[in-house]
Amino acid sequence: MRKGTALVVGATGITGGNLAAYLVASGWTVYGLSRRASEQSGVIPVAADLLDEAATEQALAGLPITHVFYCTWIRRDNEKANVEANSQMMRNLFAGLDSDKLDHASLVTGTKQYLGSFEAYGSGRIETPFRESEPRVPGDNFYYALEDVLFEAAERHGFNWNVHRPHTVIGYARGNAMNMGTTIAVYASICKETGKPFVFPGSRTQWNALTDMTDALVLARQMEWAATAPGVANQAFNAVNGDVFRWRRMWREIGEYFDLEVSDCPETPQPLDEQMAGAEATWREIAAKHDLIEPDVANLASWWHTDADLGRDQECVNDTTKCRDFGFDHLRETRAAFVDLFARLRAERIIP
Repeated sequence: MRKGTALVVGATGITGGNLAAYLVASGWTVYGLSRRASEQSGVIPVAADLLDEAATEQALAGLPITHVFYCTWIRRDNEKANVEANSQMMRNLFAGLDSDKLDHASLVTGTKQYLGSFEAYGSGRIETPFRESEPRVPGDNFYYALEDVLFEAAERHGFNWNVHRPHTVIGYARGNAMNMGTTIAVYASICKETGKPFVFPGSRTQWNALTDMTDALVLARQMEWAATAPGVANQAFNAVNGDVFRWRRMWREIGEYFDLEVSDCPETPQPLDEQMAGAEATWREIAAKHDLIEPDVANLASWWHTDADLGRDQECVNDTTKCRDFGFDHLRETRAAFVDLFARLRAERIIP
């Protein structure tokens, strides 16, 4: 497999950070672009705000990038603004790169491809398992806007592309709060320390329905494969672990890991955003007691983001037949992905 020179856009995030580490270990030359310079071992830092066209062009000038891996996004107050800001970021990126050297670009989006944007969530025709051939849900969606910018740039400059659609990524990422695995670990640790019940915060639909998730290294492997394997270019692929589960079992297994009792799911959702009101002071006390390295819970947990995933009233299962047919066969047990993450968080003194 030919290795190239990669630019990982969003190198400090859960997806980009794990991808950058994987590519370095696989023999790539890796540049990591983020607003704050990445400090990952083996990653060459590139600091730029993609909303600033001139600064982006200056930061990218002269870089011999052959493969772009786009793993970032920015949230605005409404979807129209999301479309405008995220489209501009990607346009500025491609404007600043040397298109003559670029062979391939990968874009990471997600399951809102099938469910609709934050504002139109679940408004489309929900048919599971989700297949890559599903039509777009009507209305603004910055995922669709990013795809359109990618397709237009690829046609104009003559490079290949792939789109990857993970579902709730699990993985280690310092300083990235939008991480369900770390958020649940922090919540469980607070419950353990305070005696608070470990209550599932989401809907009974999510508690009972089948679902799936994406280990960050499964996604990294799929992205490298699609960017380099023959006959795989110019396709969109769902990117999940390959197993399915119900939260009513997974939540109990997570509770067992933290030595917590788990009751049945409440009739009405109990959002973490409400349960964890005032958790800042509690976490500072826990961090001091156990000599943890991060006393600010806001740098670890994103209650609203996990609430959004677990509060859905739609079944969410992704079909992986297409990527298997094209030759990608890497699988990961989701329970093991959670356990491995929790063990690392403990080993690095992020949770007790």
